[in-house]
Amino acid sequence: MADSQIDIKERIKHEFITCAKDPVYFMKKYYMIQHPQRGRMLFDLYPFQEKVLTLFQKHPESIINKSRQLGISTLVSAYSLWLMIFSKDKNVLVIATKQDTAKNMVTKVRFAYDNLPNWMKIGAAATSNNALSLRLTNGSQIKAVSAAGDAGRSEAVSLLVIDEAAFIDNIETIYTAAKMTLATGGGCIALSTPNGVGNWFHKSYTEAQLQKNSFLPISLPWNVHPERAQDWRDKQDMDLGIRMAAQECDCDFATSGNTVIPPEILTWYEANMISEPINREGQEKALWIWEYPKPTTYYMVVADVARGDSMDYSAYHVIDTETLTQVAEFKAQTDTRVFANELIAIATRYNQALLVIENANIGWDVVQGVVESGYSNIHFSHRSDSNGDLNSYLQVHYGNSTLVPGFTMSTKVRPSVLEKMRDFIETKTVVIRSIRLLEELRVFIWKNGKQQAMSGYNDDLVMAFAIAMYLRETSLRFRRTAESLTHATLNAYTKVGDDSPMYQSYTNYGQNPWQQEIATPMGKEQQDLTWLL
Repeated sequence: MADSQIDIKERIKHEFITCAKDPVYFMKKYYMIQHPQRGRMLFDLYPFQEKVLTLFQKHPESIINKSRQLGISTLVSAYSLWLMIFSKDKNVLVIATKQDTAKNMVTKVRFAYDNLPNWMKIGAAATSNNALSLRLTNGSQIKAVSAAGDAGRSEAVSLLVIDEAAFIDNIETIYTAAKMTLATGGGCIALSTPNGVGNWFHKSYTEAQLQKNSFLPISLPWNVHPERAQDWRDKQDMDLGIRMAAQECDCDFATSGNTVIPPEILTWYEANMISEPINREGQEKALWIWEYPKPTTYYMVVADVARGDSMDYSAYHVIDTETLTQVAEFKAQTDTRVFANELIAIATRYNQALLVIENANIGWDVVQGVVESGYSNIHFSHRSDSNGDLNSYLQVHYGNSTLVPGFTMSTKVRPSVLEKMRDFIETKTVVIRSIRLLEELRVFIWKNGKQQAMSGYNDDLVMAFAIAMYLRETSLRFRRTAESLTHATLNAYTKVGDDSPMYQSYTNYGQNPWQQEIATPMGKEQQDLTWLL
């Protein structure tokens, strides 16, 4: 009996050591999962899963661009439990978009732990076991948190797991904070299906491919699964739609995401129009110039003013209204009065350009600065009765005017503004040259039925550009009306004689020689032409 007991102990010891050395062996023999169709069963890894597991062991940080339903979340949970059982004081932190998503990985670990043989849990008994965490007597634990608040900021982390990383708001801030807490020799596994381009997951994965960060890039499209053939992929198009299927199955950033502008359009712009400016000017080189002003060319300067927080920027575009070409761009964090002077300078420089400034909130300070400077070519919008300060200003400076200087972005007009921008971009009618603008468009998404920047990103350049597109036709109409009126006026005059420098009007009425009947686009009108002086 004693010999038999010794033999059992030796066998257990040998089995324990084998599991500690070989996570694949441990998972195939002891890690239980709940299969949606087959019920409780051992985790029988596919060859591609074994390969990924080997990469986890060799590389402390991995970033996985994956198709849906490949069992990678299960693989990561199994790897986490293996670390916890066979190592002391391992702290695994799981961060996901929502607490329930993060909790799902802890649930998998807890289920597998509960189904381990008792001898394997002797040195790692559960001291705390709840929906969001599992703590063992050997000091190891796994904990699930949502990506809200200070996720991971105060944790001493051995393994950081970021699930559905492409869909987490403020992930860049969260990752930076959590990474600083990684214990010596710790690592990070970030996994997700793609969600467009320009966000943290896309940039981190792309940089990893170029070996510009510490992540090992792992790509797992749908066809790595040995049980999937082309008919399965075709069915996903039918079930999910072509675009969603591309996101969920193909690991293709360019065709994924919920961006307002389709990713393939943005990719086309990057390949065909984006260019380096011919000059960068001003403080911090914030002003990018692609074309200097041309004589007789009519420009618009359209500005979006920062809200006043440390994350927001003031921005403007200079647009050739005839050709819809972006000729200059500015983006910087700057004081409102400084920004007002910047706008006056650039508008004056570009042929006394039409100056359009969004007048919401702190933008009104910029508008006031421009108006008080005497710059006259300013866009006016219909009056808003909701702004008390605005009403007071109008009373003093414009009496009971129904118009207000600047552009009023109401909740009613905002969708129309953005729709106009989308139409111009998708038809490739507008010339976009700025990579800064393109990067903002890549993270400008549909969220809760509203078009806005992904959390943690800016849309200052996007909104200024959208206003420019929205007002372009109006601006052209006013300009052409003015040109028609000028031509009609000048054509109404004839020389008194061939040798005389004097001109007279053949439509002169009454005592005032400047009161003329002029043919305009709106029909014949009497006009006071003293403005020509």
